[in-house]
Amino acid sequence: MAPALRQSAHRLSQLKGRQVDEGALQELRALIGSPPPDGHARDLLIEHLHLLNDAYHGLFERHLVALAADMRLGLAEVYEVATFYHHFEVLRDGQNAPTVTVRVCDSQSCAMAGAADLLARLPALLGPSVRVIAAPCLGRCEQAPVVMVGQRALPRADAAQVQQALARVDATPTGVEYVAFDAYRAQGGYALAAAVASGEEPAEDVMRCIDDSGLRGLGGAGFAAARKWRIVRKQAAPRRLVVNLDEGEPGTFKDRTYLERDPHRFLEGMLIAAQVVGAEHCTIYLRDEYHAARHMLLREIEALRAHPPCPLPQIELRRGAGAYVCGEESAMIESIEGKRGEPRLRPPYVAERGLFGRPTLVHNFETLYWLREILEKGGAWFSSFGRQGRHGLRSFSVSGRVKQPGVKRAPAGISVQELIDEHCGGMQDDHTLYAYLPGGASGGILPASLSHLPLDFDTLQPYGCFIGSAAIVVLSQHDSARDAALNAMRFFAAESCGQCTPCRVGTDKALQLMRAPVWDQATLDDLCALMADASICGLGQAAPNPVRCVQKYFAHEIGA
Repeated sequence: MAPALRQSAHRLSQLKGRQVDEGALQELRALIGSPPPDGHARDLLIEHLHLLNDAYHGLFERHLVALAADMRLGLAEVYEVATFYHHFEVLRDGQNAPTVTVRVCDSQSCAMAGAADLLARLPALLGPSVRVIAAPCLGRCEQAPVVMVGQRALPRADAAQVQQALARVDATPTGVEYVAFDAYRAQGGYALAAAVASGEEPAEDVMRCIDDSGLRGLGGAGFAAARKWRIVRKQAAPRRLVVNLDEGEPGTFKDRTYLERDPHRFLEGMLIAAQVVGAEHCTIYLRDEYHAARHMLLREIEALRAHPPCPLPQIELRRGAGAYVCGEESAMIESIEGKRGEPRLRPPYVAERGLFGRPTLVHNFETLYWLREILEKGGAWFSSFGRQGRHGLRSFSVSGRVKQPGVKRAPAGISVQELIDEHCGGMQDDHTLYAYLPGGASGGILPASLSHLPLDFDTLQPYGCFIGSAAIVVLSQHDSARDAALNAMRFFAAESCGQCTPCRVGTDKALQLMRAPVWDQATLDDLCALMADASICGLGQAAPNPVRCVQKYFAHEIGA
């Protein structure tokens, strides 16, 4: 054979690309099982990545190659998903995985409670085998500073507590006491869901009651709940319901608080909504930081399945992987489908074409949590609460410089000063109100001189703010609104999915400009206008709010 032909034959005998390591394949299948005849479902990619990440404290290349082969996906497709989410760390074969990852929250409430000092001290104390990283809000702002040691959350953490937690890092995280299935049923739980399922409580009556209550979506957008149901009901079956439990807005922890204490109240609300819109499949998307709640919720869903009070839809619990942008409904749907959590262009809206292309009702956890109480007591009961011309009840996540932080159920339209005085025990000693964030990092920053404003939907927009998910972070004279805005922009820059240039580049450039002693306000104005007008989703659109508020209300802090 001629030398050129021999060379060509040799090349053809070599397979292209990374080849599957048999040992890695067996390790993978020990976790996810052998593929069925038609292959693993594409949407399980992130769930499989979680299993590998939990077992090996990272995602080794050999396992990603095996996973791509078993799922019949391109390695690039697996890799791009694995590198998108904060809670996955891709490691080269032969690289040492950390024995445990310690995440120190550095969002606003934890920053005020000394997180930076803790973050600086821990690497030397814990040693090189422990990975210590800064993390965005961990959903426990009332317990600041918060540290996650593996899957265990440490409230009001100090270095000694973190060292002690390392000794029991492999134990299953435990939560607080809660109302379990049997106790909930004994209190009349699921009677309403059963009545809706049987037709004893007609769907139209349910929607009319919710209309009368004025209940709106409580994840941030504030869309009327019953109106959303009617839109989805008009769409062709099969329909789906997705619960947004990816509570990632810095300052927000209301959903976790309610979930940890009364999970079946939420599950009953989910069943009622599913029955009203005719959804045959329910998916709960839970943020990954809520490990104890995940273990508890899995137990309680199994208890519900074992003794169903009515015909149940399929119920599936999916696990987020550390991406704030997945709180946006279409990005969350992309993540549930096993993809990068990048928001979709609209239209079509998810009510028309959502999860797996089907009409989808997306609700925040708290919206569903209210349903049983509203339907039992009546829409007029709920709407009878309120101050300053507003109606309804709201759950405020309050953190920062108050004596009694936590979730506060209060009338819509209450002011932040009333909220502090009546529900939070006042300001901490030696602290006076200086400023407050009415809607978490994206809701803007207001001065104490505006502490009388009603806190509700549609009341704060004239002041450059919005209430969003009602995450109230209270600052005192010892804090800086400029620093709070910088903290928020650092968060947005880290959490941008990168899909659109205005957000990806704009947040990073704004962060650089905001670090200067004197702000270049003209350039910041241009950046803010560009992000607000041209970003695909609410992350980039809302990122300018803290900047503009500091320029408007705290000009003395930026050299203006």
